[in-house]
Amino acid sequence: MPSTTLRRALVRSLRRPPWPPGAWRDVRLIAAGIPAALPVWLAVTDSGLLLPLSAAVLLCTRPLTALQRGRLRALYGVEIPPPRPLGRRRILLLGMTWRQVLHHSLVGPLLAAGAAAVLYAWGAALVLTTLYGWVWLMPPGTALRTDLAGLDIGLTAVGVLLLAALPWAAAPMARLEVWTALRLLGPDRTEALERRVEEIAESRAGLVDAVDAERRRIERDLHDGAQQRLTSLAMNLGLARRTLKDVPPEAMQVIVDAHEEAQAAIDELRDLVRGLHPAVLEDRGLDAALSGIAARAPLPVRLDVELSAPIAPTVEAVAYFTVSEALTNVAKHARARQVEVSVRTVGGRLRLVISDDGVGGAEPSRGTGLTGLRKRAASVDGSLSVLSPLGGPTTITVELPCAL
Repeated sequence: MPSTTLRRALVRSLRRPPWPPGAWRDVRLIAAGIPAALPVWLAVTDSGLLLPLSAAVLLCTRPLTALQRGRLRALYGVEIPPPRPLGRRRILLLGMTWRQVLHHSLVGPLLAAGAAAVLYAWGAALVLTTLYGWVWLMPPGTALRTDLAGLDIGLTAVGVLLLAALPWAAAPMARLEVWTALRLLGPDRTEALERRVEEIAESRAGLVDAVDAERRRIERDLHDGAQQRLTSLAMNLGLARRTLKDVPPEAMQVIVDAHEEAQAAIDELRDLVRGLHPAVLEDRGLDAALSGIAARAPLPVRLDVELSAPIAPTVEAVAYFTVSEALTNVAKHARARQVEVSVRTVGGRLRLVISDDGVGGAEPSRGTGLTGLRKRAASVDGSLSVLSPLGGPTTITVELPCAL
């Protein structure tokens, strides 16, 4: 059994290549970076070419960056985010372009020189590996065979060792190229944070839209399903209540109670559906929906609506529920006699102003519902401010973007 295990281990070791995984990919990557460094090498060796080639590298910074990004993506599978377009007020050597110039004029050529050294050593290793064969093929008495007598075997062994070691040298060179490219050719920390903020804003807007769509679906299902069934049940119970005259009083009382419970359930479900997403908001718009809120309010509401710009459906829903919750809070806590609600579109934003003549003193920290209003406005990049001195009046100002 031990001999079988040893034999299997020997077979696996012979089948396994002596170089690290991905060695040829590393070699291709570092070899492909050499041509881009040739102009800088020429400028260093020839002082007459220093100025024009340096200017060429400076002007071709962005194309060279695109070339390096394509090389890393195609040969190594590393994706470096592209740079943002430079604004009109940003000159060439500002921001991220400084790091690109540093890479193409100094870091890149140094890395390419290291890659050239590795490839040169590889070629020398190939020559040394075949040296014994070439010497053996030479006729006896030739100068080459005489001069290398006794050294051919040693040099061939050195070549074999180099061939085994050089793939391990290509791997750190490739990783160093990737590391420097990510930090000098990719976005800096500020731009990465800006990109992340944009991604978060987009994902949040998508989440808000998805929640609003789900709320609409639930409202539609309740309105077309459960509410219709309860209405039909209430109608049948009402018909039985009116037509059945010869049933015992106990049975009639059960029918009456069931009819009243069905009516109460319909009223509660209607309020629930309206709280999820009012149908009038989708059918007739924000103006009509706010008019319905004002008509149902337990105190007089003066409503002034002037919409001169289209508003996103999600923003309309936020505005609707904000006004509805604000009026509910006024009725519960403000002891006001009347409320004024102004709705305007100004400069691409929807501005809501809710004012009451109550006792004032409203603060979000006191749990009067203002914290929920502020969070609802913030969900669509809006803002809420409260002015409520003791003794009143209280003014709530909400600004929402018309479009997400």
